[in-house]
Amino acid sequence: MTRYIKPSYTITSKMVNTISSISEELTRIELNEKEIITPQLRRINRIKTIAGTLEIEGNFIGEEKITAILDGKRVLASKLEILEARGAIAAYQELENYDPDDIDELLKAHKILMTDLLDTAGSFRAVNVKVGNHIAPYFSEVRQLMENLFEWLENSDEHPLIKSCVFHYEFEFIHPFRDGNGRIGRLWQSVILSDWRRVFTTIPTESIVKEYQQSYYKALENATANKECAVFIEFMLEVILKTIRKQILKNKKKSRPKSEPKSEPKSSLKSEPKSSLKIIAMIKTNNLITIKELSKKTKLSTSGIKKIIKVLKDENRLKREGSARKGYWEVVETT
Repeated sequence: MTRYIKPSYTITSKMVNTISSISEELTRIELNEKEIITPQLRRINRIKTIAGTLEIEGNFIGEEKITAILDGKRVLASKLEILEARGAIAAYQELENYDPDDIDELLKAHKILMTDLLDTAGSFRAVNVKVGNHIAPYFSEVRQLMENLFEWLENSDEHPLIKSCVFHYEFEFIHPFRDGNGRIGRLWQSVILSDWRRVFTTIPTESIVKEYQQSYYKALENATANKECAVFIEFMLEVILKTIRKQILKNKKKSRPKSEPKSEPKSSLKSEPKSSLKIIAMIKTNNLITIKELSKKTKLSTSGIKKIIKVLKDENRLKREGSARKGYWEVVETT
């Protein structure tokens, strides 16, 4: 039998306070994003991210050689190190294109990451596995467990920071692939966060996780022992906050902060009234339309679409009949 429908966790005061601090620090970065977040900085931080996630798995190829691989140069390293680096580079290059709520997108990411390393790349495991002292769920349960997890991710109203951490833990608990689980789990947390706020595409969280690697594994173990993942959420939120503050210190050396705030990102609810009308019109035309399809048609992020839909539901202007995957929308006509 499958283990859960809704992940088990408790929201603590520590989480709430850390989320508040993260939001404040992110705003400080975003106010100067145009001036500070250059393509060069994005590239540097992406390299740090890739090096960090590989080092956690025991691949110490390093930033210099990853840079050389990106530049098409030959590097002195083992075949396995090079293949793992190339897979990670390719997987992270698609970071901003993945739909965080689509299970098929996660399978696609795994295929990209592991295509030259695993004959089952892009497929859930067909064997039972044990990771340290943790016996992962039976392979026959993996598909249903992952569908449950994505169902929760798509429909939960929890804060994206919480959702990203919960997903990360639950993913590692399920351990759905034969190999590459750690790398994909960390990647997908970044995908969820980047979909929420674009600035996360430039924040190398994985490199900070690497610095606290033993604490990272300990938090995973403690969450499993506690049968709920609050301890892991608290740990990851602290890591995210430390990463952002480290980024701000670097940015201060590059540019003075501007006094005028940057315009709202495209997914902001400031544009909600106009966007709401567009979304309602599209749903009237096709009541089976998905959030992903709405995102593509409106050019809003999936998180932005979800926020607008939540407002429409709260205002009793829109209803959802049936499940997220098999149901349909119903526009409530007002008189």
